[in-house]
Amino acid sequence: MELTFTRRSARLAARTRLAMAAASLLGVGMPLTAHAAVSENLATSPTAMSLGNAVTADPPGIESIHFNPAGLARVKGDKEFHNIFVASIRTSARFHAPDDFDISGFKNDPVAGSSSGPTSQKVYVPFYGMTGWRLPALPAATMGFSFNNDGSPFTFGTLTYVQQGMTVDHAKDPNDPMRFEGKQMVLQRLALLSPAVGYQVSDTLRIGASVPIANAAMVVNTDVRMPNKLLGIIGKLQEGWCGDGGNPIDTLAFGLCGGGPEGRINPFKRVANINIDMSAPIDPTINLGVLWEPTDAFAVGVVYQGGSDAVHTGTYEIRTDPMMRKFVEGMYASLLGPIAAAVTGMPTSIPEVQKGHVTATVPFPARWQVGFKLKPVKRVQFNVDANYQKWNEWSKLTFQFDQSIKLLEAGRILGITDPSKFEMNTGFRNVLHWGFGLQVQATRKLTLRFGYEPRKSSIPADRISLIAPLPDTKLYSVGFNLKVDRDTEFNVAASYLRGDFDAPARSSSNLNRDNFFNAVYNPYAGLDVAGGIRVRYFGFSFTKRF
Repeated sequence: MELTFTRRSARLAARTRLAMAAASLLGVGMPLTAHAAVSENLATSPTAMSLGNAVTADPPGIESIHFNPAGLARVKGDKEFHNIFVASIRTSARFHAPDDFDISGFKNDPVAGSSSGPTSQKVYVPFYGMTGWRLPALPAATMGFSFNNDGSPFTFGTLTYVQQGMTVDHAKDPNDPMRFEGKQMVLQRLALLSPAVGYQVSDTLRIGASVPIANAAMVVNTDVRMPNKLLGIIGKLQEGWCGDGGNPIDTLAFGLCGGGPEGRINPFKRVANINIDMSAPIDPTINLGVLWEPTDAFAVGVVYQGGSDAVHTGTYEIRTDPMMRKFVEGMYASLLGPIAAAVTGMPTSIPEVQKGHVTATVPFPARWQVGFKLKPVKRVQFNVDANYQKWNEWSKLTFQFDQSIKLLEAGRILGITDPSKFEMNTGFRNVLHWGFGLQVQATRKLTLRFGYEPRKSSIPADRISLIAPLPDTKLYSVGFNLKVDRDTEFNVAASYLRGDFDAPARSSSNLNRDNFFNAVYNPYAGLDVAGGIRVRYFGFSFTKRF
């Protein structure tokens, strides 16, 4: 093995530095949230999408850096890769009150009988944050480079690509019922740079490794309401005790009327708006891959994508509506109210705006993928992949605030023990799902592709929510590859993903349970909720020698 640099090699080394810088700048500047992906492996590659993401045993060129770095060793010469795609995501929900719907006497939830409004996509730019753009579908672009000296078993490369993500916006309609569980949400992980190497061990065996250096972000903006039975009881006590004109002896009691009309508790009214914006600017992981191709008709690929405990930091802002603020003021303006408030842990006041800094560990789950390639006849190829990802690392997410949150202090009676942090019990679980791809070589230059991927949800039915409306889904895709000449080829893909869920009343502890202490967080308590998700994708890429 000889690795001597000629003059041409020196020029290529300079190009390598330029390419690395260009890829990095592209990752900073491009709105790569545009993929609108549901989760991993969506909108990463037109080739993979057209084959149901079953490409581990036949990894696609420079994109092997993600799917199986060993495949990079099959790329000979110096090549550049460009990818352009457009994607849209639509989430929907319908709400229905069953015959026995009752929140401690409150029976007319304005959300009941309504449906979600229009869905848009938001753009998150690394190192900048959320933009004000709201788009029906988002275009984006990625790029990569590979370098191989003639006769060398080594191929080096880098790629900018989306590792995983999701973005939805339900803020266009101010009365959209989905605003109470994720009015705007972005979950994004973008590999800004991914230095990689593939090595050809023999004619049949290749190995590879890459180090994706990612920027991760999580943004959640949501209105908050708490249709809880305890709040319903308080609201009904106010109706009976205060009447329309108040109660003159209320100041000698618990101050239920002291907040005036604005302080009347209604479990269906908005309590606050919460906005959390945080990121992990630089978070590296590692991909390791093996590719064994004993014959042209059969191949096996294995890839391990390492995870990380990405520590996200950022800011939060909580805007509390008058209802809770005035209610607390009324209690402390009475004789016995302060005693009751002290016993239940109520704050002395709730500010209209409370903001500061927040920290959370948002794991990037490790993943194994094993694939097989079979060619029963010369022009037909079948790909089958098994994908296993450790989503149980997301079973609980904790947001640590820099101070005690007054609104959470008001929830101590509902079981909140530490109001300086918020725990989200997602209940995520590890999942195994399959992907299937079919390639048919129609002509010497044209290959047709078809894919099917039944994606099993990592979210149990009793934990489904509208902030992550991800039931079991099915991905259908078509595409083609066109080889223009030995140095240039094009890939085109179109796909459609769909999934539906049905959560009867009281079936999900993150959506519609109405237990007495089940306030955090079930904004549609007691309602039947049904909905779904639709993702449409079109991608185009080309690779050429330079």
